[in-house]
Amino acid sequence: MKVTVCQWNPDPSTLDDAIAGLKEHIRENGSDFVLVPEMSFSGWLAASPDANEADWKKAVADHEIRIADLGNLGAKAVMGTRPIINAQGSRRNQAYVWSQEEGVAGFHDKYYLPDEEDYWEHSWYDRGEKRFDSARLLGMRLGVQICTEMWFFEWARHYAQSRVDLLCVPRATPHGSVDKWLAGGQAAAVCSGAYCLSSNLWAPKGEGPSMGGLAWIIDPEGNILAKTDEHNPFATAKIDLDFARTSKKTYPRYVPE
Repeated sequence: MKVTVCQWNPDPSTLDDAIAGLKEHIRENGSDFVLVPEMSFSGWLAASPDANEADWKKAVADHEIRIADLGNLGAKAVMGTRPIINAQGSRRNQAYVWSQEEGVAGFHDKYYLPDEEDYWEHSWYDRGEKRFDSARLLGMRLGVQICTEMWFFEWARHYAQSRVDLLCVPRATPHGSVDKWLAGGQAAAVCSGAYCLSSNLWAPKGEGPSMGGLAWIIDPEGNILAKTDEHNPFATAKIDLDFARTSKKTYPRYVPE
């Protein structure tokens, strides 16, 4: 199984080029599964504390258009997050999975919401239910912790008990903290006994909200298999699903609650 992570600038003026670059990377590397960043198909709304319905609805529409076109990427399956308005009229940040066979489905609404400079998320949308479900895709079991949720490691432990193969962390995080986030991703991989994948938004320093990039692929023992940077925005690694499954029986995953 080949998995791909990425970093890109969600600004509408650069997004087409970023997606074209990802498509070429997938073609060259034969990627099966791709993780894209948090709410990656429109400008980053939470950069401003001034939430408004019109901008949210536009972001919803932008994501619907891009997600409908995922079949042209060339991968068998994709995961990311998208803005939605649910049946009760609540704005949410929802993790979704897409596959060639099944189309798109949502399976987790972000629960832990920051509210600070460049990341006014709680001002823009509501938290979801406090539940962390898994999804099945390409014969894998996937868990998700959207950005800030990664720091609540009890849910990585929960996903170990749920026997997920991949723990996906789509992010929007700043330049100054990328090393801290990478260390957290290693800890999440070890806690879950799963491959931890993360893709992040990116923008040049000083140009709009601080978005630091650095996507990663980390194995269940915390070893970094691949990561991205400003000059290499896409990274692919071959993973061993049997290793993820046997890792649930080794330290520290086997230790009971």
